[in-house]
Amino acid sequence: MLHHAEPSGDVRFRVDEAFAGGHLLNAANIARYAAEMRLGVDAAAAAVSGAGGPFTGITPAELKPVVDAVDLETPLPDTAAALAELESVYLRDAVYFHHPKYAAHLNCPVVIPALVGEAVLSTVNSSLDTWDQSAGATLIEQRLIRWTANRLGLGENADGVFTSGGSASNQQALLMARNRTVAALRQDPERKSQRLPELLAGLRIFASEASHFSIRKSASILGLGYDAVVPVPCDDHQRMDPDALADALAASAARGEQAMAVVATAGTTDFGSIDPLLPTARLAEEHGAWLHVDAAYGGGLITSQRYRHLLDGIGAADSVTVDFHKTFFQPVSSSAVLVRERAMLNHVTYYADYLNPESAARAAIPNQVDKSIQTTRRFDALKLWLTLRVLGADGVGSLLDAAIDLASATGLVVGADPEFEMAAPVQLSTLVFRYHPGGTDEDSLDAVNLHIRRALSASGEALVAGTKVAGRHYLKFTLLNADTTLTDMRAILEQIRRTGSEYLAGAAA
Repeated sequence: MLHHAEPSGDVRFRVDEAFAGGHLLNAANIARYAAEMRLGVDAAAAAVSGAGGPFTGITPAELKPVVDAVDLETPLPDTAAALAELESVYLRDAVYFHHPKYAAHLNCPVVIPALVGEAVLSTVNSSLDTWDQSAGATLIEQRLIRWTANRLGLGENADGVFTSGGSASNQQALLMARNRTVAALRQDPERKSQRLPELLAGLRIFASEASHFSIRKSASILGLGYDAVVPVPCDDHQRMDPDALADALAASAARGEQAMAVVATAGTTDFGSIDPLLPTARLAEEHGAWLHVDAAYGGGLITSQRYRHLLDGIGAADSVTVDFHKTFFQPVSSSAVLVRERAMLNHVTYYADYLNPESAARAAIPNQVDKSIQTTRRFDALKLWLTLRVLGADGVGSLLDAAIDLASATGLVVGADPEFEMAAPVQLSTLVFRYHPGGTDEDSLDAVNLHIRRALSASGEALVAGTKVAGRHYLKFTLLNADTTLTDMRAILEQIRRTGSEYLAGAAA
């Protein structure tokens, strides 16, 4: 044990000025903070404006030695030097989602008010777990949850909480569904004393074959196992088939299983397809199952001026996932899980005396950790708050509508071209297709489409994604950039055609 004499007076303990002095943010260092933040903004601005394409095409084998060569034991002289070094290890080779020829994953270009919010929230560094760490930040997050719930039509008793992303939101929703079902099972006197693992064996989750992988992953994390998720067939638009869902629920009940949850997807990752929400809600209710709608992608439609009707029926959900960092044009990360009945959030509540004692809840002190499976959380809501205060919901919606319109127009071009084949109709802002020149066998089509994706990435001129449909390789456009034009998309399609044609000619030779 260390023994120290009690200090007298106002003592400032020694900081090694050669290393750490002057770097802590405080009132005395505001000028330094402002100047160095400007250096960071200037470096980022130069990188964005100088990006000639969405990517440089660098490989892991090429970049890893550059990063590994950095001596982390020897600090650089100042922030300017560190930013200069950052150019070679990150900024030069970053993937730039704002570029009009980025058409790969569900990554959006971000709006400037949200970036201002990012700077403010990281500086103040509020932690959104308890009121005494966040004050006004707590109220802003709660207000945005109410705003989102109102637009979803969840009703007056709705509530929710921000999360780190769609996977976390889906997991929390299914955790609440699981705990609700377990609580109901324990009403049976014979099962009241059973441990949780004994109660989980017969629980089932029903989701379409096109649903997000996080549903299965959540089932595993929650102790149900991957096989607790029953895959439901889709129609030719890649939407869950209500008749198939009805059959799956009936067959499960006949086996003595318990329908814990039905998951409808409002915007599948590959196809942007939206499951029939009202028929799905009716079937979930008939079987006493929790209805969760994964609207991580399609949730932005609540701001749309032309496509909002695609979410009709979502207000019947017990819970909804919305990713603001997809179709609300926010920086990563920013998501939320919302519930129609705020009491359901009690299924994740845990009171800790040192942080959020139960007495605080009785005193109506708004501790957001009471609703969350996370403890420390960033004030990500501020980004959306500033976005709405500057652009308004209509401004956000116009950006999404433009992306949907571009996808539709691109789909018409692809559908009319005999050398391309669509996997499904365009429904939101994704397009799944493949290069398919006549007379090419399926194995060769797989090989050429895999090659196209890799070749485009290596060139750095355009980025597209890939997926599988019925076991075969396809290409995918994901369009979220209102600045991308149909001319840009035609250019990417011609690059795909040229790359594929050259590959097939070389294979034939």
